[in-house]
Amino acid sequence: MSNNDFANKLDRLAQVAVKIGLNLQPGQELVMTAPVEALELTRKITEHAYKAGASLVTTLFSDDAATLARFQHARPESFDKAPVWFYDAMAEAYRSGAARLAISGQNPGLLKGQNPDHVARSSKAQSLAMRPALELITSFHINWTIVSYATPSWAQMVFPGDPEEVAVAKLWEAIFQASRVDQDDPVAAWEAHNRRLKERVDFLNERRYAALHFRGPGTDLRVGLADGHLWSGGSGRAKNGVVCNPNIPTEEVFTTPHKDRIEGYVSSSKPLSYQGSLLDGIRVRFEGGKIVEATAEQGEEILRQVLQTDPGASSLGEVALVPHSSPISQSGILFYNTLFDENAASHIALGQAYTECMIDGDKLSEEELAARGANSSLIHIDWMIGSGEVDVDGIAQDGTAEPLMRAGEWVS
Repeated sequence: MSNNDFANKLDRLAQVAVKIGLNLQPGQELVMTAPVEALELTRKITEHAYKAGASLVTTLFSDDAATLARFQHARPESFDKAPVWFYDAMAEAYRSGAARLAISGQNPGLLKGQNPDHVARSSKAQSLAMRPALELITSFHINWTIVSYATPSWAQMVFPGDPEEVAVAKLWEAIFQASRVDQDDPVAAWEAHNRRLKERVDFLNERRYAALHFRGPGTDLRVGLADGHLWSGGSGRAKNGVVCNPNIPTEEVFTTPHKDRIEGYVSSSKPLSYQGSLLDGIRVRFEGGKIVEATAEQGEEILRQVLQTDPGASSLGEVALVPHSSPISQSGILFYNTLFDENAASHIALGQAYTECMIDGDKLSEEELAARGANSSLIHIDWMIGSGEVDVDGIAQDGTAEPLMRAGEWVS
């Protein structure tokens, strides 16, 4: 890829982030978070945000080296600390109408070898501090989106056999393709893609299944769906009236499970990168909606501590369907990044439910949402369970099973 070609595609990615991901409105503020390596993309996004009429763009940077230094040198008692003031400020910005954009690209294996107790305690403290802001995101209070930047540490994990420069170039090609910015008119391409996802969403909302049944290697899982659930996917309308695409890229349709109606066992089909640690070979068993057994070939101690975060951490807040033929899956690349890997395979998410995936979810109290089956938790962690060997049935209200996916593909 020539320098000019890269610059053009990076500029298109910034335009897609602002116009499709956020649909940023004139006069709206933007709060952006990014790794320090993503400075080039943050500047492009800032430029297009102001061209779209943003009143103010505020960018907050993170640094992997500084994060690692904490786990290497900080006192053990400090890992129960998180900057509550910082997340309170972000929540206040969202309440005031600011849009949210996150640039992903951190090293997926940053905390490999670090004390798992410190990792788990730090994650819990951060989740507690983030709760007010997370609730505004999961309730779709404002327009928000996530895009990615190919950092060297991430690229070399995805392409470990290549020199850094080659690995970064390969990862950029994959990001540009998955984000549809390698096309002549990426905005039009996204509009067409959103229409296709809406057709699938409309079909599932019309069928109104009571449950989904996943079967495959190491998997026999029945996921009951929440009473009054709604399917979503692609673009959606936030409570502030703005239609946005929360994830760039996205290939999924998803809804809210019933927290008390999940039974059976399931195995992960791809590794999960969680806050700098890798969890692989996950296998869990559900009874009455809760995980009662959990093992992992890698990261088992972190998994166990995550499940103890709070009572809702051992149940599900999301179930999503993705065909095995999705462009991200067909790339054959394991990204070690949930934003991409979850769009290569059907998946479930531990923890907090999205109230946007409930009929009148924005009008219901926490108690009413819980009564319908929506889960509540400090965490929301997606992990992949789909593959070309997994079948999915839709279970109708009368208990009849209808083929929905076979060998990872939609039946119709």
